[in-house]
Amino acid sequence: MKQSLYDQFIERYGASNQPVRTFFAPGRVNLIGDHTDYNGGLVFPCAIEYGTTLMIRPTESLSYQLASTNFDLIAVLSADQANRKYGDHWINYPLGVLQQFVARAPLDGGFECLYSGNVPNGGGLSSSAAIEVVTAFAINSLFDRKLDLLELVKMSQRAENDFVGVQCGIMDQYAVAFAQRDHAMQLDCQTLDCEQIPLTLGDYRIVLINTNQRRELSESKFNERVTETQQALEILAPVSGASQLAHVTPEQLAEHRQRFEQQPELLKRATHVVSEQQRVRRAVEALRNNDLARFGELMFESHASLRDDYEVSSDALNTLVELAAGTQGVLGARLTGAGFGGCTVNLVHEQQLQHFEQSIGDAYQQRTGLSADFYQITPSQGVRELHT
Repeated sequence: MKQSLYDQFIERYGASNQPVRTFFAPGRVNLIGDHTDYNGGLVFPCAIEYGTTLMIRPTESLSYQLASTNFDLIAVLSADQANRKYGDHWINYPLGVLQQFVARAPLDGGFECLYSGNVPNGGGLSSSAAIEVVTAFAINSLFDRKLDLLELVKMSQRAENDFVGVQCGIMDQYAVAFAQRDHAMQLDCQTLDCEQIPLTLGDYRIVLINTNQRRELSESKFNERVTETQQALEILAPVSGASQLAHVTPEQLAEHRQRFEQQPELLKRATHVVSEQQRVRRAVEALRNNDLARFGELMFESHASLRDDYEVSSDALNTLVELAAGTQGVLGARLTGAGFGGCTVNLVHEQQLQHFEQSIGDAYQQRTGLSADFYQITPSQGVRELHT
C-alpha cells in the first residue's frame, strides 16, 4: 500500500503539536505565444492538473528543512545560510524564494517541508515555477506576511532570474498563480493585463506529449536567446520607438530588414517574436469565434516559427509535430515552453485519442528510439491551500 504524503512527512520529521499544512501549485502549458514573455509580449497559457504539493510545518528553531519525494537531496539551513546555492539541484528553486523573504525581513521561526511533484521533470511544463510559487504562497501564509499574489509572483520570478540564473519572463509564475479552471489567460507580459478566456473546445481535447528528451534551461541556449532578442531590439528601437521587441509591428520589421544585414540570425529571432505576438491575438480571436480549425493552424504556424526562426526546437519535437500533422483528428500541434526538448501540445478529437496515442507512440519510438508519454489535460486552478 502506497504511503500517504502526510505519513512520509511524519516519518521524516516526527510528530509535533504544530499543524501540518498542505499547499498545491499546478504546472502550466502555453497553448500559443512562446518566447514572447521576456520580450514584453502576449502569451496564452493555462494551468494543468499536474503540479507540486507542499506539506509544511512551522518550528520554533530558526532553521529551514527542505526535502522532496522526487529527489534525494535534502537541505537543513540556518537563517544565515539562506543564500547558499546547491549546484544545479531542484532545491535552488525554493531556496531562491526563501532568500526573497529573508531579504525583506527575517522570518520569526523556521519550518519543515516536504515537496512532491507529478509534473514531468524537464518537460517544459513549469515544474520549477510550481515549486517557486507554492513555496512563496506557503511561506506568506505560514508567517502571515500579507503579501498579495502578484507580489509573490514577482518574488518567484526574481528567484529564478537572480538565484537560479534562468532569465525567464513572468509568464510561468503568473500562470501558475492566477490560472482559472476551464480557462486560458491572454496575458500581456509588459503591462500584466490579463483576460481569462473560456476554453470551449467542444469535442476536442488538449493532449501533451513528453518527448522524454531532457533539457536543462540554465545549461541550454535559453539565456542566449534572451540576449539575442535584446540585441535585435537595440537595432529596431531607434526606428520603431518600441521599448519591447514584441511591440515592433510586422510592417516596421519589414521596412527595416536591411538593418540586420550583418546579423541575419538576429532578424530571425525578431521575426519569430513579432509574428508570434500576432499569432496569439489571432488564436484568441479564433477561440472567441469557435473556429478551432483556425486555432489549430496557428499552432502549426507557431511551431514552424519556433523551429526555423527561433531555433529552439529539436529533432524529437519536430518528429512529434510532424506525426501529429499526419494523424486523423488532429487540428494543431506545437512545441510548448522553452523548447530544446520537453513537450508538444496537441488539439485532438476525443474519438481519435486512442488511435492518436498508439500510432504516434509507435512511430515516434521507431524514428527516435525514445518512448513518449501522453497526458490528456484539463485546464486547472492556480495555487491554493488544500484542506482535508
